[in-house]
Amino acid sequence: MTILDWLANGIIVMGLIFVTIGIYGTFRFNDFFKRTLIVAKVDTVGFITVLVGYMIREGFSYFTFKIFLVLILYLITNPISSHAILRSADMSDYKIKEDR
Repeated sequence: MTILDWLANGIIVMGLIFVTIGIYGTFRFNDFFKRTLIVAKVDTVGFITVLVGYMIREGFSYFTFKIFLVLILYLITNPISSHAILRSADMSDYKIKEDR
């Protein structure tokens, strides 16, 4: 294994660890809006780091170009979809009953 393979595997593992910790953070909050914010951030950062790790592992190729296009589309659509979900919940006065 080369240094780039070790670097790529480290970045992929960091992304998976970040997502795992984010799952715990999701269950920590009771509010719908806080949970959705955490999920959007964790999902975006975890997905980016895993894809960047795969891009480093594969080197410069057509496969890397396709991963890059998926990454760009994801960076455009994920914040828009998260915003649309939260805005529709806010406009409909969506509330969750708190158990505490």
